[in-house]
Amino acid sequence: MQPPLLLLCEALFMGHVVKTIEDGSPLLRRISCGAALISINGNEIRDVLDYKFYSYDERCEIVFQTPEGKSLKVKVKKEQGEDLGLSFETYLMDKARGCSNGCIFCFVDQMPPGMRKTLYFKDDDARLSFLMGNYITLTNLHEREVQRIIDLRISPVNISVHTTNPELRVEMLKNPRADVTIEYMRRFAAAGIKMNCQIVCCPGYNDGQELSRSMREMSEMYPAVQSVSVVPVGVTKFREGLAQLLPFSEKSARETVFQVSEFAQDCLSKFGTRIFFCADELYLKAALSIPDEEFYEDFAQLENGVGLLRLLEDEFSAALKLADGVDGVPFSIACGVSAAPLLQKLLDDAAEKFPNINGSVFPIVNDFFGHSINVTGLVTGSDLIAQLRRERLGQRLFISQSMLRREEMDFLDDVTLLQAQAELGVSIFPCECDGFVLCDAMCGILPETKTSQALENEQAREYYRYN
Repeated sequence: MQPPLLLLCEALFMGHVVKTIEDGSPLLRRISCGAALISINGNEIRDVLDYKFYSYDERCEIVFQTPEGKSLKVKVKKEQGEDLGLSFETYLMDKARGCSNGCIFCFVDQMPPGMRKTLYFKDDDARLSFLMGNYITLTNLHEREVQRIIDLRISPVNISVHTTNPELRVEMLKNPRADVTIEYMRRFAAAGIKMNCQIVCCPGYNDGQELSRSMREMSEMYPAVQSVSVVPVGVTKFREGLAQLLPFSEKSARETVFQVSEFAQDCLSKFGTRIFFCADELYLKAALSIPDEEFYEDFAQLENGVGLLRLLEDEFSAALKLADGVDGVPFSIACGVSAAPLLQKLLDDAAEKFPNINGSVFPIVNDFFGHSINVTGLVTGSDLIAQLRRERLGQRLFISQSMLRREEMDFLDDVTLLQAQAELGVSIFPCECDGFVLCDAMCGILPETKTSQALENEQAREYYRYN
C-alpha cells in the first residue's frame, strides 16, 4: 500500500473529499464534511468502484483525513450492502476518462462547431459502463484496471467492439492499442464477467465477411458475451476531412439483416439465445417488418434501439384495449422520419376504435445533420420549428423525450422547449418511449412535463440578468 501522505494527496486531488453526509448515515456526526476518504478495511480507495465494493461489508474500518490534517479511524457496523451515505465532489470520485480513439464513424466528430461543450466530450470510462450502462472500447484500460474488473467481479461491462479483427480494429478506431482489447474480452470471458456488446456497422469496412468473423468469434465467448447489437453507422453532412463512409442503402441493409438473422438463428439452435440482434433502424432502412416480441427475448439491447419499436407497438396495443375514450382535443405528433410510419399506424389504430380522435403525425426531416440521419432522438429544435411553423398542430404537440436533455429540457442545438413552444404557439409535451404513455397522451391523459418548472427557472434567470 502507498504511504499515507501520498494517499492523502491522491485523495484530495482525485475528489475523495466528503461533500455531504445523508441523514441516517452510520457516519453522521462521526465525521464532518471536508474530510478526505483514504481507505476502507485496509483497501486504498481510488474511485467510486472501490468505494462501493469495499464498503459493502457489514463491518468497515474507515480511515479519513480531517480538514485539520489529522488521521481519523472510524469503525462502522451496518447492514450488508447498506450505503455509507456519503457524496463526494464528483460522482466518480475522479475525473471522467475521455476517449483516446479517432473512430472513423464517431458521431461527435460529425457535429458542427459552436454547440455546447458537453456534446464534444467523448466518454470511454469503464466505471460509467458498469454504473450507467455506457458503452466503452476498452482501449484506455491498462493492466491494473483489467485485473480490477476481474477481481471485483464488475459485471456487466458494455463494450463497443465493432470488429474482432485486430488489424481492422486498429484501422477503424485509429488507435494502436485497439488490437489488444479483444484479448481483454477473452480474459473477462474466462473469468465469467458478463458483457453486452455493440457493432457500429460501416459498409465497406466491418460488414460482410468481417461481420461474420466478428459474430463467430464473439459467439465463442458465450455465455460471457450475452448480447450483441448491430447498429448502422450514422453519416452526417459534417464530414469534411474525415474518412469516406457510405450510409446503408436499402439493399445493403437488407443483406446485413439477413446475414445477422441467419447467424443468430444458428446461435438460437446451439445456445438457446440469438445473442445477435439488428437495430430497428436497419430493418427500417431495409424496408423490412420489425420482428415479433418473442424474437427479442429479454430486450437486452433496448438502449441501442433494438426492439424499441416492437415494444412500443405492443405496449400501445395493450393500452388501447384498456382505453375507454378520448377527449377529442386536436393534437399532433412530431418524430424522426424513420419512426413516422409506425406512429401513423398507431394513430390509425386508435382512430379505428375512437372515430372522434383528432391527431396528425409530422415526420421531421433532419436538415441540421443531413437527410441520412432520420432517427427521432437527433431531431433538433430548429428543424422542428422550421418545418411545423405553418402547420395546423392543434392544441398539443407530442414529441419524444429523447429529443431533449432531461434536466435542461433543451434540444441538441440548444433551442429550449420553451422557445419551441413560443415559436409554434402550442403546448409541447415530451413523452417517454412507452406505448402506454403515448396512448394516454392521444386519449387526453397528458404526460407530466417539467415545462412549468423550466419556465420558472428561465424567468428567474432573466430577472437576475437585468436586475
